[in-house]
Order: sequence, then C-alpha cells, then structure tokens
Amino acid sequence: MTDPALPRSRVRPLTPGEILPADPHAVLIGRVWSHAAGGPCPVLVADGRVRDLSAVAPTLAGLMNLPGWFPREAAAYPDLGALADYLGAGGEGPAGRLLAPIDLQAVKAAGVTFVDSMLERVIDERTKGDASAAEAIRRDLHRAVGDRLSAIVPGSEAASRAKALLQELGYWSQYLEVGIGPDAEIFTKVPPMSSVGCGAQIGLHPISQWNNPEPEVVMVVNARGEIRGATLGNDVNLRDVEGRSALLLSKAKDNNGSCAIGPFIRLFDAGFSLADAGRMTVTLNVEGPEGFKLESVSEMARISRSPADLVGQTINRAHQYPDGFVLFLGTMFAPVVDREGEGLGFTHHMGDEVRIHTPELGTLVNWVERSDAIPEWTFGTLALMENLARRNLLGH
Repeated sequence: MTDPALPRSRVRPLTPGEILPADPHAVLIGRVWSHAAGGPCPVLVADGRVRDLSAVAPTLAGLMNLPGWFPREAAAYPDLGALADYLGAGGEGPAGRLLAPIDLQAVKAAGVTFVDSMLERVIDERTKGDASAAEAIRRDLHRAVGDRLSAIVPGSEAASRAKALLQELGYWSQYLEVGIGPDAEIFTKVPPMSSVGCGAQIGLHPISQWNNPEPEVVMVVNARGEIRGATLGNDVNLRDVEGRSALLLSKAKDNNGSCAIGPFIRLFDAGFSLADAGRMTVTLNVEGPEGFKLESVSEMARISRSPADLVGQTINRAHQYPDGFVLFLGTMFAPVVDREGEGLGFTHHMGDEVRIHTPELGTLVNWVERSDAIPEWTFGTLALMENLARRNLLGH
C-alpha cells in the first residue's frame, strides 16, 4: 500500500446513469443525507428523482420491518430533488449525499463461500501475511486440489472425504473447515451506522501493505428473517493482517471506511427475485492513479452455499435481530495479478477507484484512502436518534 494522499482530482462526480441498474422498473430504496430535510432520510429513487419515505418510517430498519410494505407510486412521496444533485465530487452534491442504504441493522458477513477466495484465505494463513510467498503456495495448492472443491456440497459425505484427503496432504485449514464443513462462517463486519455509501472514500488501516477489495452481493433481511432485497457491498480486507492470525479478523475487517454498501437496495418483486439474485454476474474494476487497471468477472451461481441457507444460519431460534440485518454473501474475487512486482500479487494504492457492478443492482463506486485520513465516523445511533427527535420523526 502506498502512502501518498488521495489526489482530489481522483474523487470525481458520479452520474445517475453510471450507478443505476439497467432495468428502469427496478424498485430502489436508499438513504440520503438531505440538506433540505436537515438529516438522513430513507428514500425511494424513481425516474431520476429522490422521494422521501420518512413519513412511512424514519429509518431503513423500520421500513424493512413493516409487514408487507411495498412503495406506492413515486408521486405519493415528497420530492427531495434530482438524484444527480446527490452525486457531487467526494460524494457531496448540492442537495446532499448518498449514504449506505441501511442504518440500525446489524452488518453481518459470510466468509469463504466461493472456492477461489477460500483457497486464497488458505494461502493468507500459510504465508502469515507475506505476499512474496503466495505464488508458490498457490501453485502447489492448485496442483493438489484443482477445481475439485467447487463441486462439493458443504457438509456432505463428499466434503468429509475431501477433508480427509486434504488432511493427509497437510493442507487442512480453518478456512477449509468453514468453506466445505457443515457450518458457515458468519461474523460481524462493522457496527451499525458505520458503513459508507456509493461515492464515498473507503479506508485501509495504515499498518497494511497487502490488501484488496472484496466485492459481494448483500442480502437485506428484516427481523422476521424475510429477505426483502439485495444490494452490493465491498468488504474491504487486509490480507496481511488476517494472514498473521485469524484472531486479528476484527482488525483486518473493521476500520474507518472499511465497509461500503450501495448504491441502493433493490426490493424483490415480480421482476426481480431471490433466484434472480443468485444468477447475477458481478464485475470488479479497479483503476489506479498510475494507470493500473484490473477487471474481473464472476458468477453468483458459483457460490457453495445458497443465500437462503446463509441467511438461515444467521437468523434462527438461537439468534434474533430485532432491527434486521444485512448479510454479505462472501467474495467471489481474489485478485492475484501482479502490481508491485513479480510474484507479489495485487494490493491497493491510494486513489484507486473501485467499481462493483451488476446490471440488476447498478454500480457501487468508491475511492481508496487510508482509514486515518478519511473523515472520522461521528454520526452513530445516538446522533441519529437526536436528529430524528429534532425533526419530530420519532413518533412515526
């Protein structure tokens, strides 16, 4: 990771056309900071306009928890202005800015649910965070197992046989245990209210020298365990920190600006279902200030555990979420293209533009900076409650 401060010219205005889904009929729910309203508002985005849903529910968590709620015609809700006016440079436009489309929900994440990234986690563990040792272990591991793990159903008899073989070869790992074993890895990514939205800067802890984006599809789930819709997320990860010890997972995952979600939640309806979300193609693009470009494409169909199974392992009789939660489904990407030098693989530079895209959900765009250089997280749950009280919204 390089040290120069983020060039301001890299933080550019976005346009509605580059972040919206391809389907003009997609039902999009989001959250904005509105200068006119004086605070955060849950919104419906339709026909290029931002419509205020605060009178329906003042929080996104409350909105998702309303039994059977689905938005009416856009004109039924107050107009907060054009979406373009929320998309200025650095995320700040004349009307306000996009926020992550969640607020009080827990932010959970499932780990090692795709074989390629599962093997990269094994490599992280074996290299103890040393990027220079990764390529040799990667070749050796692929010779040992190749693509055989991709066809294995986690927790099955075939998974048990694969476990025995890998143990015999000396390759068994805690990451393989949660990747093909009966129990998924479900962890807390960041605290509620700390995620950043589309157009914001994302943060890397200054101790990290080996890190990467983790593009993921994110399920939006209410307190009853109903999956209401989907969005995109970047589970920013420090490979060297997690590689030193899995007990450093929190330090690797939870830092200022380390979780980006957006641009909007697409609600499930007759035109877009959970099954459709499971068939999406996701594209990752990284463009660096030095001219570096990376593009990778992956299929949600390659996930080893279904989204419904992962949600069921998160919320059940043993664990409830009264404010609902969002669940990152695990990254399908493991960038290994050399950037710093031969055999050193990929790591971020300051100023990288990261774009995560599906035609169904749109594009999440963020810029990379150090977590101690981007704006501090100061607007938490207490600040939200105080803001809603000043606006006389807590009675809704």
